[in-house]
Amino acid sequence: MTGTRSGGPRPRDTWRREGAITAAAFALWLLGSMVQDDVSRLSAPPAAAYLLALVTCGVLPLRHRAPLAVMAVTTVGAVLGPPLGLLLSPLLVAPTVIAAYSYALTARTERRAASAVLLISAALLVASTPLLGALSWQDASRVGLVAAFPVVAGVLGHSAQNRRAYLAAVEERARRAEESRDSEARRRVGEERVRIARELHDLVAHQITLANAQATVAAHLFDSRPEQTRKSLKELVETTADALDDLRATVGLLRQSGDAAAPAEPAPGLARLPTLLESFHRAGLEVSVHEEGTARPLPPGVDLTAYRIVQEALTNVTKHAGTGSARVRLVWNRDRLTVTVADDGGTAGKSTASTAPTAPRGATAADRPPGYGLIGMRERALAVGGRLSAGRRPEGGFLVSTELPLPPAKDPL
Repeated sequence: MTGTRSGGPRPRDTWRREGAITAAAFALWLLGSMVQDDVSRLSAPPAAAYLLALVTCGVLPLRHRAPLAVMAVTTVGAVLGPPLGLLLSPLLVAPTVIAAYSYALTARTERRAASAVLLISAALLVASTPLLGALSWQDASRVGLVAAFPVVAGVLGHSAQNRRAYLAAVEERARRAEESRDSEARRRVGEERVRIARELHDLVAHQITLANAQATVAAHLFDSRPEQTRKSLKELVETTADALDDLRATVGLLRQSGDAAAPAEPAPGLARLPTLLESFHRAGLEVSVHEEGTARPLPPGVDLTAYRIVQEALTNVTKHAGTGSARVRLVWNRDRLTVTVADDGGTAGKSTASTAPTAPRGATAADRPPGYGLIGMRERALAVGGRLSAGRRPEGGFLVSTELPLPPAKDPL
Protein backbone atom coordinates (compact mmCIF):
# COMPACT_ATOMS: atom_id res chain seq x y z
CA MET A 1 0.00 0.00 0.00
CA THR A 2 1.35 3.41 -0.94
CA GLY A 3 1.87 5.71 2.03
CA THR A 4 1.04 9.38 2.04
CA ARG A 5 2.31 10.39 5.46
CA SER A 6 5.40 12.53 5.92
CA GLY A 7 8.54 10.40 5.63
CA GLY A 8 6.68 7.50 3.92
CA PRO A 9 6.85 6.40 0.28
CA ARG A 10 5.84 8.91 -2.35
CA PRO A 11 2.33 8.68 -3.78
CA ARG A 12 1.96 6.58 -6.90
CA ASP A 13 1.15 9.56 -9.09
CA THR A 14 4.38 11.24 -7.95
CA TRP A 15 6.40 8.23 -9.04
CA ARG A 16 4.64 8.21 -12.38
CA ARG A 17 5.31 11.89 -12.92
CA GLU A 18 8.98 11.55 -12.01
CA GLY A 19 9.31 8.48 -14.22
CA ALA A 20 7.77 10.31 -17.17
CA ILE A 21 10.07 13.32 -16.72
CA THR A 22 13.16 11.10 -16.44
CA ALA A 23 12.20 9.06 -19.49
CA ALA A 24 11.53 12.19 -21.55
CA ALA A 25 14.89 13.70 -20.55
CA PHE A 26 16.66 10.42 -21.38
CA ALA A 27 15.00 10.29 -24.82
CA LEU A 28 15.89 13.91 -25.56
CA TRP A 29 19.48 13.36 -24.42
CA LEU A 30 19.87 10.31 -26.70
CA LEU A 31 18.28 12.16 -29.60
CA GLY A 32 20.63 15.07 -29.03
CA SER A 33 23.63 12.70 -28.93
CA MET A 34 22.73 11.40 -32.41
CA VAL A 35 22.62 14.88 -33.97
CA GLN A 36 25.77 15.89 -35.82
CA ASP A 37 26.89 19.21 -37.27
CA ASP A 38 24.69 18.42 -40.24
CA VAL A 39 21.34 18.33 -38.47
CA SER A 40 19.83 16.43 -41.40
CA ARG A 41 22.03 13.44 -40.60
CA LEU A 42 21.80 11.26 -37.49
CA SER A 43 24.40 8.76 -36.33
CA ALA A 44 24.48 6.26 -33.51
CA PRO A 45 26.07 7.67 -30.35
CA PRO A 46 29.09 5.95 -28.82
CA ALA A 47 28.57 3.40 -26.05
CA ALA A 48 29.87 5.81 -23.43
CA ALA A 49 27.06 8.22 -24.33
CA TYR A 50 24.46 5.72 -23.10
CA LEU A 51 26.18 5.41 -19.73
CA LEU A 52 26.49 9.20 -19.48
CA ALA A 53 22.79 9.58 -20.33
CA LEU A 54 21.82 7.07 -17.63
CA VAL A 55 23.82 8.92 -14.98
CA THR A 56 22.77 12.39 -16.10
CA CYS A 57 19.05 11.59 -16.31
CA GLY A 58 18.96 9.02 -13.52
CA VAL A 59 19.60 11.63 -10.85
CA LEU A 60 16.61 13.81 -11.84
CA PRO A 61 14.14 12.16 -9.37
CA LEU A 62 16.46 13.37 -6.57
CA ARG A 63 16.32 17.04 -7.63
CA HIS A 64 13.74 17.96 -4.97
CA ARG A 65 15.81 16.53 -2.12
CA ALA A 66 19.29 17.55 -3.33
CA PRO A 67 18.76 20.22 -6.00
CA LEU A 68 22.33 21.57 -5.94
CA ALA A 69 23.90 18.11 -6.34
CA VAL A 70 21.56 17.21 -9.20
CA MET A 71 22.31 20.56 -10.84
CA ALA A 72 26.04 19.81 -10.64
CA VAL A 73 25.68 16.26 -12.04
CA THR A 74 23.51 17.29 -15.00
CA THR A 75 25.82 20.20 -15.84
CA VAL A 76 28.88 17.96 -15.77
CA GLY A 77 27.00 15.44 -17.96
CA ALA A 78 26.33 18.11 -20.58
CA VAL A 79 29.91 19.39 -20.40
CA LEU A 80 31.29 15.85 -20.98
CA GLY A 81 29.20 15.43 -24.13
CA PRO A 82 31.46 17.37 -26.57
CA PRO A 83 34.65 15.47 -25.56
CA LEU A 84 32.79 12.25 -26.53
CA GLY A 85 32.09 13.68 -29.98
CA LEU A 86 28.55 14.83 -29.21
CA LEU A 87 27.11 18.10 -30.45
CA LEU A 88 26.22 20.52 -27.64
CA SER A 89 22.58 21.28 -28.41
CA PRO A 90 19.39 22.18 -26.50
CA LEU A 91 18.45 18.50 -26.56
CA LEU A 92 21.68 17.54 -24.79
CA VAL A 93 21.11 20.03 -21.98
CA ALA A 94 17.48 19.03 -21.35
CA PRO A 95 18.35 17.37 -17.98
CA THR A 96 20.29 20.51 -16.99
CA VAL A 97 17.30 22.70 -17.85
CA ILE A 98 15.00 20.53 -15.72
CA ALA A 99 17.48 20.56 -12.84
CA ALA A 100 17.93 24.35 -13.12
CA TYR A 101 14.18 24.95 -12.89
CA SER A 102 13.83 22.70 -9.86
CA TYR A 103 16.91 24.21 -8.19
CA ALA A 104 15.57 27.77 -8.57
CA LEU A 105 12.14 26.61 -7.38
CA THR A 106 13.29 24.77 -4.26
CA ALA A 107 16.60 26.46 -3.39
CA ARG A 108 16.74 27.47 0.27
CA THR A 109 19.76 29.74 -0.24
CA GLU A 110 19.70 33.46 -1.03
CA ARG A 111 18.68 34.51 -4.51
CA ARG A 112 22.20 35.77 -5.24
CA ALA A 113 23.71 32.38 -4.45
CA ALA A 114 21.14 30.59 -6.62
CA SER A 115 21.77 33.00 -9.49
CA ALA A 116 25.52 32.42 -9.16
CA VAL A 117 25.01 28.66 -9.46
CA LEU A 118 22.96 29.11 -12.64
CA LEU A 119 25.53 31.44 -14.18
CA ILE A 120 28.38 29.04 -13.35
CA SER A 121 26.45 26.23 -15.03
CA ALA A 122 25.95 28.38 -18.14
CA ALA A 123 29.64 29.35 -18.17
CA LEU A 124 30.72 25.71 -17.99
CA LEU A 125 28.50 24.87 -20.93
CA VAL A 126 29.99 27.71 -22.95
CA ALA A 127 33.55 26.72 -22.00
CA SER A 128 33.10 23.09 -23.01
CA THR A 129 32.92 23.72 -26.77
CA PRO A 130 35.96 25.93 -27.53
CA LEU A 131 38.21 23.13 -26.30
CA LEU A 132 37.59 21.36 -29.63
CA GLY A 133 38.81 24.21 -31.83
CA ALA A 134 37.66 27.44 -33.41
CA LEU A 135 33.95 28.15 -33.51
CA SER A 136 32.00 29.52 -36.43
CA TRP A 137 29.36 32.19 -36.05
CA GLN A 138 26.64 29.55 -36.28
CA ASP A 139 28.38 27.45 -33.60
CA ALA A 140 28.78 30.45 -31.32
CA SER A 141 25.06 31.27 -31.67
CA ARG A 142 24.14 27.66 -30.93
CA VAL A 143 26.38 27.54 -27.84
CA GLY A 144 25.03 30.86 -26.58
CA LEU A 145 21.46 29.59 -27.02
CA VAL A 146 22.30 26.36 -25.20
CA ALA A 147 23.90 28.26 -22.31
CA ALA A 148 20.85 30.53 -22.03
CA PHE A 149 18.46 27.63 -21.54
CA PRO A 150 19.43 26.86 -17.89
CA VAL A 151 19.38 30.58 -17.07
CA VAL A 152 15.88 31.01 -18.51
CA ALA A 153 14.74 27.88 -16.67
CA GLY A 154 16.14 29.33 -13.45
CA VAL A 155 14.25 32.59 -14.00
CA LEU A 156 11.02 30.64 -14.48
CA GLY A 157 11.78 28.65 -11.33
CA HIS A 158 12.31 31.87 -9.35
CA SER A 159 8.98 33.22 -10.64
CA ALA A 160 7.19 30.02 -9.61
CA GLN A 161 8.86 30.18 -6.18
CA ASN A 162 7.75 33.80 -5.72
CA ARG A 163 4.21 32.90 -6.66
CA ARG A 164 4.18 30.03 -4.19
CA ALA A 165 5.53 32.30 -1.46
CA TYR A 166 2.90 34.94 -2.30
CA LEU A 167 0.05 32.43 -2.16
CA ALA A 168 1.41 31.02 1.11
CA ALA A 169 1.60 34.54 2.58
CA VAL A 170 -1.97 35.28 1.47
CA GLU A 171 -3.20 32.05 3.06
CA GLU A 172 -1.28 32.82 6.25
CA ARG A 173 -2.74 36.33 6.44
CA ALA A 174 -6.21 34.90 5.86
CA ARG A 175 -5.65 32.33 8.60
CA ARG A 176 -4.39 34.96 11.04
CA ALA A 177 -7.27 37.26 10.16
CA GLU A 178 -9.72 34.43 10.85
CA GLU A 179 -8.03 33.68 14.16
CA SER A 180 -8.08 37.39 15.00
CA ARG A 181 -11.80 37.61 14.20
CA ASP A 182 -12.50 34.55 16.34
CA SER A 183 -10.41 35.98 19.19
CA GLU A 184 -12.14 39.35 18.91
CA ALA A 185 -15.55 37.65 18.85
CA ARG A 186 -14.68 35.62 21.96
CA ARG A 187 -13.42 38.77 23.69
CA ARG A 188 -16.60 40.67 22.90
CA VAL A 189 -18.75 37.76 24.02
CA GLY A 190 -16.81 37.67 27.29
CA GLU A 191 -17.24 41.41 27.80
CA GLU A 192 -20.94 41.15 27.04
CA ARG A 193 -21.34 38.29 29.53
CA VAL A 194 -19.62 40.37 32.20
CA ARG A 195 -21.82 43.36 31.40
CA ILE A 196 -25.01 41.28 31.54
CA ALA A 197 -23.89 39.60 34.76
CA ARG A 198 -23.18 43.01 36.29
CA GLU A 199 -26.59 44.35 35.30
CA LEU A 200 -28.39 41.28 36.62
CA HIS A 201 -26.39 41.44 39.84
CA ASP A 202 -27.33 45.07 40.37
CA LEU A 203 -31.00 44.39 39.70
CA VAL A 204 -31.32 41.17 41.66
CA ALA A 205 -29.17 42.21 44.62
CA HIS A 206 -31.05 45.47 45.07
CA GLN A 207 -34.58 44.12 44.70
CA ILE A 208 -34.02 40.89 46.63
CA THR A 209 -32.32 42.76 49.48
CA LEU A 210 -35.29 45.09 49.78
CA ALA A 211 -37.69 42.17 49.61
CA ASN A 212 -35.75 40.37 52.32
CA ALA A 213 -35.81 43.44 54.56
CA GLN A 214 -39.56 43.92 54.07
CA ALA A 215 -40.25 40.26 54.73
CA THR A 216 -38.14 40.45 57.91
CA VAL A 217 -40.14 43.46 59.13
CA ALA A 218 -43.41 41.68 58.35
CA ALA A 219 -42.35 38.57 60.24
CA HIS A 220 -41.20 40.62 63.23
CA LEU A 221 -44.46 42.60 63.46
CA PHE A 222 -46.82 39.80 62.49
CA ASP A 223 -48.24 39.27 66.00
CA SER A 224 -47.89 42.69 67.59
CA ARG A 225 -48.76 45.08 64.75
CA PRO A 226 -50.87 43.38 62.06
CA GLU A 227 -51.61 46.65 60.23
CA GLN A 228 -47.92 47.39 59.86
CA THR A 229 -47.42 43.80 58.76
CA ARG A 230 -50.06 44.20 56.08
CA LYS A 231 -48.34 47.37 54.86
CA SER A 232 -44.94 45.62 54.74
CA LEU A 233 -46.42 42.71 52.81
CA LYS A 234 -48.01 45.11 50.33
CA GLU A 235 -44.66 46.81 49.81
CA LEU A 236 -43.07 43.37 49.45
CA VAL A 237 -45.48 42.55 46.62
CA GLU A 238 -44.62 45.83 44.89
CA THR A 239 -40.89 45.22 45.28
CA THR A 240 -41.04 41.68 43.88
CA ALA A 241 -43.25 42.89 41.01
CA ASP A 242 -40.66 45.54 40.16
CA ALA A 243 -37.92 42.92 40.33
CA LEU A 244 -39.82 40.65 37.95
CA ASP A 245 -40.39 43.52 35.51
CA ASP A 246 -36.70 44.42 35.55
CA LEU A 247 -35.62 40.83 35.05
CA ARG A 248 -38.17 40.33 32.28
CA ALA A 249 -36.91 43.42 30.46
CA THR A 250 -33.24 42.43 30.79
CA VAL A 251 -33.73 38.79 29.80
CA GLY A 252 -36.06 39.85 27.00
CA LEU A 253 -33.25 41.78 25.37
CA LEU A 254 -31.16 38.61 25.28
CA ARG A 255 -33.93 36.69 23.51
CA GLN A 256 -34.40 39.21 20.71
CA SER A 257 -32.98 38.20 17.34
CA GLY A 258 -33.35 41.67 15.83
CA ASP A 259 -34.01 45.24 16.83
CA ALA A 260 -36.75 45.88 19.32
CA ALA A 261 -40.09 46.89 17.85
CA ALA A 262 -40.43 49.69 20.38
CA PRO A 263 -37.73 51.81 22.01
CA ALA A 264 -36.43 50.33 25.23
CA GLU A 265 -36.75 52.13 28.54
CA PRO A 266 -33.84 54.54 29.01
CA ALA A 267 -31.05 53.45 31.32
CA PRO A 268 -31.42 54.72 34.90
CA GLY A 269 -29.41 57.70 36.07
CA LEU A 270 -29.17 60.14 38.95
CA ALA A 271 -32.53 61.61 37.89
CA ARG A 272 -34.12 58.45 39.31
CA LEU A 273 -32.27 58.78 42.61
CA PRO A 274 -35.39 59.89 44.57
CA THR A 275 -37.28 56.77 43.41
CA LEU A 276 -34.34 54.61 44.42
CA LEU A 277 -34.13 56.19 47.88
CA GLU A 278 -37.88 55.74 48.36
CA SER A 279 -37.48 52.01 47.75
CA PHE A 280 -34.87 51.85 50.51
CA HIS A 281 -37.11 53.93 52.75
CA ARG A 282 -39.82 51.30 52.41
CA ALA A 283 -37.26 48.71 53.48
CA GLY A 284 -36.49 50.68 56.66
CA LEU A 285 -33.32 52.51 55.58
CA GLU A 286 -33.33 56.30 55.92
CA VAL A 287 -31.00 57.92 53.38
CA SER A 288 -30.02 61.57 53.39
CA VAL A 289 -28.62 63.27 50.31
CA HIS A 290 -26.25 66.22 50.27
CA GLU A 291 -25.06 67.95 47.10
CA GLU A 292 -22.25 70.45 46.60
CA GLY A 293 -21.57 72.40 43.44
CA THR A 294 -23.71 72.90 40.37
CA ALA A 295 -25.32 69.78 38.96
CA ARG A 296 -25.27 69.38 35.18
CA PRO A 297 -26.19 66.69 32.64
CA LEU A 298 -23.95 63.66 32.66
CA PRO A 299 -22.82 61.45 29.79
CA PRO A 300 -25.07 58.34 29.68
CA GLY A 301 -22.31 55.97 30.76
CA VAL A 302 -21.24 58.11 33.71
CA ASP A 303 -24.88 58.71 34.72
CA LEU A 304 -25.64 54.98 34.77
CA THR A 305 -22.40 54.25 36.64
CA ALA A 306 -23.14 56.79 39.35
CA TYR A 307 -26.66 55.43 39.80
CA ARG A 308 -25.53 51.80 39.97
CA ILE A 309 -22.76 52.56 42.47
CA VAL A 310 -25.20 54.36 44.78
CA GLN A 311 -27.67 51.50 44.38
CA GLU A 312 -25.11 48.80 45.14
CA ALA A 313 -23.57 50.70 48.07
CA LEU A 314 -26.97 51.25 49.71
CA THR A 315 -27.86 47.61 49.08
CA ASN A 316 -24.71 46.62 50.96
CA VAL A 317 -25.70 48.93 53.82
CA THR A 318 -29.10 47.20 54.01
CA LYS A 319 -27.51 43.74 53.99
CA HIS A 320 -24.44 44.17 56.17
CA ALA A 321 -24.28 47.44 58.09
CA GLY A 322 -26.80 46.75 60.82
CA THR A 323 -27.93 50.38 60.84
CA GLY A 324 -31.07 52.22 59.78
CA SER A 325 -29.46 55.27 58.14
CA ALA A 326 -26.96 56.16 55.45
CA ARG A 327 -25.68 59.29 53.76
CA VAL A 328 -25.16 60.00 50.06
CA ARG A 329 -22.96 62.93 49.08
CA LEU A 330 -22.58 64.30 45.55
CA VAL A 331 -19.80 66.82 44.90
CA TRP A 332 -19.84 68.45 41.46
CA ASN A 333 -16.47 69.82 40.34
CA ARG A 334 -15.38 71.22 37.01
CA ASP A 335 -13.95 67.96 35.67
CA ARG A 336 -15.26 65.23 37.98
CA LEU A 337 -18.17 64.07 40.09
CA THR A 338 -17.40 62.61 43.51
CA VAL A 339 -20.00 60.23 44.93
CA THR A 340 -19.73 58.93 48.50
CA VAL A 341 -22.02 56.58 50.40
CA ALA A 342 -21.38 56.22 54.12
CA ASP A 343 -23.05 54.61 57.12
CA ASP A 344 -22.36 54.60 60.83
CA GLY A 345 -22.44 50.82 60.90
CA GLY A 346 -23.37 48.35 63.58
CA THR A 347 -22.07 45.06 64.80
CA ALA A 348 -22.22 43.61 61.32
CA GLY A 349 -20.82 46.71 59.71
CA LYS A 350 -17.76 46.73 61.95
CA SER A 351 -16.75 43.26 60.90
CA THR A 352 -17.58 43.32 57.22
CA ALA A 353 -15.93 45.10 54.36
CA SER A 354 -17.17 42.88 51.55
CA THR A 355 -20.30 42.63 49.53
CA ALA A 356 -21.02 38.99 50.18
CA PRO A 357 -24.54 37.63 49.96
CA THR A 358 -26.61 37.52 53.13
CA ALA A 359 -25.35 34.73 55.35
CA PRO A 360 -27.59 32.23 57.12
CA ARG A 361 -28.90 33.22 60.49
CA GLY A 362 -26.24 32.82 63.14
CA ALA A 363 -23.33 33.09 60.68
CA THR A 364 -20.68 35.72 61.24
CA ALA A 365 -19.15 38.00 58.65
CA ALA A 366 -16.05 35.83 58.53
CA ASP A 367 -18.25 32.90 57.49
CA ARG A 368 -19.65 34.71 54.46
CA PRO A 369 -18.24 33.83 51.04
CA PRO A 370 -16.67 36.68 49.07
CA GLY A 371 -19.09 38.61 46.90
CA TYR A 372 -18.89 40.61 43.70
CA GLY A 373 -20.46 43.94 44.69
CA LEU A 374 -17.26 45.89 45.27
CA ILE A 375 -15.65 44.23 42.26
CA GLY A 376 -18.59 45.26 40.08
CA MET A 377 -18.58 48.84 41.38
CA ARG A 378 -14.85 49.17 40.81
CA GLU A 379 -15.15 47.74 37.27
CA ARG A 380 -17.96 50.17 36.48
CA ALA A 381 -15.89 53.14 37.65
CA LEU A 382 -12.81 52.02 35.70
CA ALA A 383 -14.91 51.44 32.56
CA VAL A 384 -15.77 55.17 32.35
CA GLY A 385 -12.30 56.36 33.36
CA GLY A 386 -12.97 56.84 37.07
CA ARG A 387 -11.77 55.20 40.24
CA LEU A 388 -13.37 53.79 43.36
CA SER A 389 -12.22 53.17 46.91
CA ALA A 390 -14.03 51.43 49.74
CA GLY A 391 -13.25 50.52 53.33
CA ARG A 392 -14.17 50.86 56.98
CA ARG A 393 -14.21 54.33 58.51
CA PRO A 394 -12.01 55.02 61.57
CA GLU A 395 -15.04 56.28 63.46
CA GLY A 396 -17.07 53.21 62.51
CA GLY A 397 -19.17 52.15 59.61
CA PHE A 398 -18.27 51.78 55.96
CA LEU A 399 -17.48 54.28 53.19
CA VAL A 400 -17.65 53.90 49.41
CA SER A 401 -16.17 56.77 47.42
CA THR A 402 -15.83 57.12 43.66
CA GLU A 403 -14.59 59.83 41.33
CA LEU A 404 -16.12 59.89 37.85
CA PRO A 405 -14.83 62.10 35.00
CA LEU A 406 -17.05 64.86 33.62
CA PRO A 407 -16.86 66.88 30.42
CA PRO A 408 -15.55 70.40 31.09
CA ALA A 409 -18.22 72.82 32.25
CA LYS A 410 -19.07 75.58 29.80
CA ASP A 411 -17.98 79.03 30.94
CA PRO A 412 -20.84 81.50 31.20
CA LEU A 413 -20.80 84.25 28.59
